[in-house]
Amino acid sequence: MDMDKIMQQAQQLQQRMSVVQNELAKQKITSSVGGGMVTAVVNGKNELLEIKIEKEVIDADDPAMLQDLIVAAVNDAMQKSKEAAQGEMSKLTGGLNMNIPGLAGMFGA
Repeated sequence: MDMDKIMQQAQQLQQRMSVVQNELAKQKITSSVGGGMVTAVVNGKNELLEIKIEKEVIDADDPAMLQDLIVAAVNDAMQKSKEAAQGEMSKLTGGLNMNIPGLAGMFGA
């Protein structure tokens, strides 16, 4: 194989990945738990954007319940974000599982 062609393809893949990363950063992924009492919003890069807590779930005598709901909402939103990023990565690679150093970190894998 021609090394110049391989390098050119790698650069094209890197450019497409940069576009996908920017698109993922704009996505908002929401998870709601406890019957809608706690909602977490993350972007496609697994960055927490927002937490919404309904006042009815705030109980000074039971902070552990609220803590558990927050953790559950954030973890679920992060998992959905990771799945979205993996789906986008799969589109780029044609479904190939690419374990290339540096690429996995770009998509939260």
